[in-house]
Amino acid sequence: MTQEPADSILAEQLADTAQASFSSGGTVGKITPFKVLRMLPPDATPAQQDSAIQAWFQPGEIHYSNRPDTLHLPGEGIGRNLKEVNLPQYYRESFFSKDSLLHPEINGGRYGALGDPVPYTLHSDDVVTLSLLFCFIIAAVAFANSRHFISRELKNFFYLSSGSDSGSSETWSEVRYQFFLVLQTCILVSITFFFYVTTSITSSFILRSPYLLAGIFLGVCIAYLLVKAGLYTLVNNVFFDGKKNRQWMKNMLFITAAEGVVIFPAVVLQVYFYMPVQNVLYFLVFALIFIKILTFYKCWSIFFRENSFSLQIFLYFCALEAIPLLALWGILGGIVNELKINF
Repeated sequence: MTQEPADSILAEQLADTAQASFSSGGTVGKITPFKVLRMLPPDATPAQQDSAIQAWFQPGEIHYSNRPDTLHLPGEGIGRNLKEVNLPQYYRESFFSKDSLLHPEINGGRYGALGDPVPYTLHSDDVVTLSLLFCFIIAAVAFANSRHFISRELKNFFYLSSGSDSGSSETWSEVRYQFFLVLQTCILVSITFFFYVTTSITSSFILRSPYLLAGIFLGVCIAYLLVKAGLYTLVNNVFFDGKKNRQWMKNMLFITAAEGVVIFPAVVLQVYFYMPVQNVLYFLVFALIFIKILTFYKCWSIFFRENSFSLQIFLYFCALEAIPLLALWGILGGIVNELKINF
């Protein structure tokens, strides 16, 4: 046999007791949930109370009102459906319409106090790291594929040949590697000047990114070498023969390529070993003076060694080396003055 739950037994007993009470007139008035609960013992559980209510009352069908909603602002028409597109402004906006808690697609900001930002360092700059890595790869590939040419050029650099030409020939790959090293020189000079400007002059510019300024410096350095090569070609074709001109352009290409190799360690020390940028500039100036001395020597040995009137070499050197270099410094300074933000 199955045993009935205690709640059902209690509900049946309660129904019999209430029916007898109603028959004898003990309870007057309409039955309510309150009166049903008053009939239960004081220690009745919530389940027993629920069973008693269900025994007396049965849920009926709910009839919702089909009348239109007439609640609206004074002076306005009948309320409209919120799903409609053309709604008045007071339907579309409310006090919480722009709240980030109501609209998860709106950024609500951060909670708590912001911490101190990580300070900017050169060794953590991806653009600087990629530029130096590119320069290192260029130098490594150039040394690996043209080391015999470099050793020959170093040996013949101070050799005074009897003829007009040194007699050494260059392959296209050797010339190409020298052009890559010249590009490395331009990149390193632009990076060094960019370091100097951002640390000693200002770090605020009207450009969207400070790297655009470094790119402008790089373009100016490349334009400087191209203009100087054009001036050398124009002047030398007027006063000297073709063999001397070719020998001079070969030596100038080699000297400019060697300049980038010389200043590369100083830039790496400044970026990854916290070498002050002023020391890098001093080293750059020292390397530039040393390169100009070598250039002056080659200019004398190629063009003016057989000329007893040596004043021409100073005019030639100042017009084609000193003046373009001062013009480069003035152009870079003018660009910085035009692009920086003056507070």
